[in-house]
Amino acid sequence: MTQAKTHNYEGVLAVWKPAGWTSHDVVAKARRILGVKRIGHTGTLDPAVTGVLPICVGRATRLVEYLQELPKTYEATIRLGIATDTEDLTGEVVESRDASHLDEAAIREAILSFEGDIMQVPPMVSAVKIDGKRLYELAREGVTVERPARPVTIHEIRVAEIKSGIPQPEASFSVRCSKGTYIRTLCVDIGRKLGVPAAMAVLQRTESAGLVPDDSLTLDEIARLRESGELGDRFIQADGLVPFPRTTGGPAAAANARQGKAIPFDEVDPAPDGDGLWRLYREDGVFLGLFEADMPGRRLRAVKVFHPEE
Repeated sequence: MTQAKTHNYEGVLAVWKPAGWTSHDVVAKARRILGVKRIGHTGTLDPAVTGVLPICVGRATRLVEYLQELPKTYEATIRLGIATDTEDLTGEVVESRDASHLDEAAIREAILSFEGDIMQVPPMVSAVKIDGKRLYELAREGVTVERPARPVTIHEIRVAEIKSGIPQPEASFSVRCSKGTYIRTLCVDIGRKLGVPAAMAVLQRTESAGLVPDDSLTLDEIARLRESGELGDRFIQADGLVPFPRTTGGPAAAANARQGKAIPFDEVDPAPDGDGLWRLYREDGVFLGLFEADMPGRRLRAVKVFHPEE
């Protein structure tokens, strides 16, 4: 059955971002296709990068801050023996050196050594702000500034293929990492560990907010499904993606939730057993919002209230 009211669209769509588009471009195009105003994405991808870009629509935009904190997975290719001013192959070459002496074992060992908690200096071509100005804006002006190193976490690296014994060896690998990790900078740091210049050759995001390529739709597919009235079935409810434990409240808890009041633990099941955020649901499964567990006071305090009647 055709969905007549486009404003009923709500939830998360996993968009497959094409090369050459900014994340803002994708959101703008999706806004036009869907005919909605409340829309946003959960983590920027550079124009040259393809992959999973979750788009939040309607009230799901209120959960973007939590979804973008989830780990992300990428498939990357590093090229050794070459460096550019952007740390990837879209930039101007600033150094080139024969790296044919590097064997497969040394390259593999260097890549895997970056698993764990590391410090990383953001690239100049990035959206990080220094003194109120984004680094890429400064880079366009030809300005380079000191950037403080930031802690990031590389949860897992898996090396897929290595081409060695040539002037510019390449290695393909997947990496699961924390928010704010720059894979291009990781590639440069791998090269530095090997004693050669390096740059990122290819990058594709294969997981974001728990969504993977099989969950994703191209913009053309979204437009086609919108026309056929089938798009509503492809939305994923955002509350099911946020990584917080779930509890259910009865009528009294639901009434307090709607008014943003604190909810005693004895009105929900299960009762929270630890600090942090909890997802609260009505007995019929309707999401009521995110609540912070106050363990000493044994009650839930409202953080993000979702009114079922909205």
